[in-house]
Amino acid sequence: MLYRLARPAIFQLDPEKAHDLTINTLSRYHHTPLRFLYSQQLPPRPVTVMGLNFNNPVGLAAGLDKNGECIEAFGAMGFGFVEVGTVTPRPQPGNDKPRLFRIIAAEGIINRMGFNNQGVDALVENVKRAKNFDGVLGINIGKNKDTPIEQGTDDYLACMRKVYPHADYIAVNISSPNTPGLRTLQYGEMFDELLSTLKAEQAHLADTHDKYVPLTVKIAPDLSEDEIQQVAQALIRHQIDGVIAINTTLERSLVDGMPHYREAGGLSGRPVQLKSTEVIRQLHRALDGAMPIIGVGGIDSVTAAREKLEAGADLVQVYSGLIYQGPGLIKQIVRHI
Repeated sequence: MLYRLARPAIFQLDPEKAHDLTINTLSRYHHTPLRFLYSQQLPPRPVTVMGLNFNNPVGLAAGLDKNGECIEAFGAMGFGFVEVGTVTPRPQPGNDKPRLFRIIAAEGIINRMGFNNQGVDALVENVKRAKNFDGVLGINIGKNKDTPIEQGTDDYLACMRKVYPHADYIAVNISSPNTPGLRTLQYGEMFDELLSTLKAEQAHLADTHDKYVPLTVKIAPDLSEDEIQQVAQALIRHQIDGVIAINTTLERSLVDGMPHYREAGGLSGRPVQLKSTEVIRQLHRALDGAMPIIGVGGIDSVTAAREKLEAGADLVQVYSGLIYQGPGLIKQIVRHI
């Protein structure tokens, strides 16, 4: 209710300024009485996935809290798990502004942020401070824009080594459309080499830290059915622990003619709802139970969340739906999922 009253004022702001204001406010005031504005008591809906115990199956998707500044605040909203990042080895500013656009008529968002973040060291320090978060924490890792794609694996390894002791699971982002060449890592020998190297490092880190941290891969929506089959086979072959489907799309057919629809970047929100569900369905068939699926893309209602679960997802994540609906969406889904 409070968010519905505040949203018109928030939407008067530039989208990125509104995002920054929200993150700064949550970070600054979470440990004050003002947290009552967004804190929620939700019924338990426990589920075990990848050997991890989730309070409920609804999580925050990566991209909203890139630097892990508001982990406790998002936990207070009721999320069963929070995925922070995408983080890169070195800080980087991302792409030129403006780079974030609301497609209000379609309840969608286009972004070309470009992995803007403060670097993995800053994120780790923020994670260490989030001592009161009792949910599952995922850390999403990527590569720096100026790292040649042929050396991209080195960036993933650098991030993985630093976040491993602090993560409940690690998400490997090879599917953002906003880092040149990144999506080529989803195909062929480069994909196999990346997965093989990361799994070997996971085994080494598990021995070093006496802790097994599941490794997941986030894939793009703009894959053919044959490509989904190939991705699934590679994930199975390398014994990846889970897959996140999907990232943002380059497709624009459902927002054609709307303000900002020609902007470059990835589209999220309601316009990707059907595409996401179909990718999950195809992926579920291809994996045949080999690993769990985290479903994300256009989840803005209880029905949308249930569709993802029925298509084969084990967990779901929201992002754009939270922007348009507010924290009440989390409570609705958890209560009725």
